[in-house]
Amino acid sequence: MNRRTLLASAAFALTLGSAAAAEDITAGFVYIGPPGDGGWTYEHDQARQKMEAHFEGKVKTIYQENVPESADAERAITQMALTGADIIFTTSFGYMDPTLAVAEKFPNVKFEHATGYKRADNVSTYSARFYEGRAIQGHIAGKMTKTNKVGYIASIPIPEVIRGINSAYLHAKKVNPDVEFSIIWLYTWLDPAKEADAARALIENGADVVLQHTDSTAPQAAAQEAGNVITFGQASDMADYAPYPRVSSIIDNWAPYYIERVQAVIDGTWESVDTWDGISTGMVGIGEITDAVPADVKAEALAMKDAIAAGEYHPFTGPINKADGSVWLAEGETASDGDLAGMNFYIEGITAEVPN
Repeated sequence: MNRRTLLASAAFALTLGSAAAAEDITAGFVYIGPPGDGGWTYEHDQARQKMEAHFEGKVKTIYQENVPESADAERAITQMALTGADIIFTTSFGYMDPTLAVAEKFPNVKFEHATGYKRADNVSTYSARFYEGRAIQGHIAGKMTKTNKVGYIASIPIPEVIRGINSAYLHAKKVNPDVEFSIIWLYTWLDPAKEADAARALIENGADVVLQHTDSTAPQAAAQEAGNVITFGQASDMADYAPYPRVSSIIDNWAPYYIERVQAVIDGTWESVDTWDGISTGMVGIGEITDAVPADVKAEALAMKDAIAAGEYHPFTGPINKADGSVWLAEGETASDGDLAGMNFYIEGITAEVPN
């Protein structure tokens, strides 16, 4: 898709938050899309604003939007460090190596990389257990589909996205043995036109439930156009499409994390850490389940949410086989974080191939 080219100072038109005259700390944010995408970047930007408001003028925030996961990312992060940012949040998986490269050049700047796994003395990583929300979505999808066909719009074939597909499928299959998943990979996080086309293709193929791991509301609009198709908000509530087709959502809540990490910079206590939180801490929220969902299904979904939050249920609990039929988890065994972090296979029942 077309991306905004970054050019010198004009292109690095950093948008400033409502800062007071004398700020103590500058926090920078690098975004893969625009804050108006209604999904992933929207929630990061909402969290940025909440964090800025929390510090009541003591923290200034700057951000750069529409930064491709390419050499442009390293240039954008470098420029942000040169402007005097004390901490920089790079909010897409593909910024991982550019973040590490810039961090090496600016050892006194703190860096926070979202969804990555490479750290350094001045680089932390953070992500959310989105697969917990996918389990709830899968349960609702399996119960509500009438065609037994669920469509899934996938972005980039990395473990985070594969985990989500597996979790949704596993929980749909538990309540509906006849359910089938069709997966369309877009190889991009954000492209509204491609997302809408994928949704239409899945619906034309018989899917009456569409899930997405892409950033815009375009699939919601396509489902609304088609009628008789349910969807789930991704990363943000996408409540403009409730109560139908959007019947619930996964909501990313980054604000508490941003406040905590900026406070650590202020206090001089910041250390490189890896954070992977979920429903239990509120980093993953479940949007309102609307009345389009039958009352018993809604009750079951909320019970699952509560069980996950309490640590009483793990979405990946055996017996679970891999797609090739080999045993992955034995009866009662739960997946380790290490296994989940590197997940590169589909579970049994998904007949497609994982892209290379």
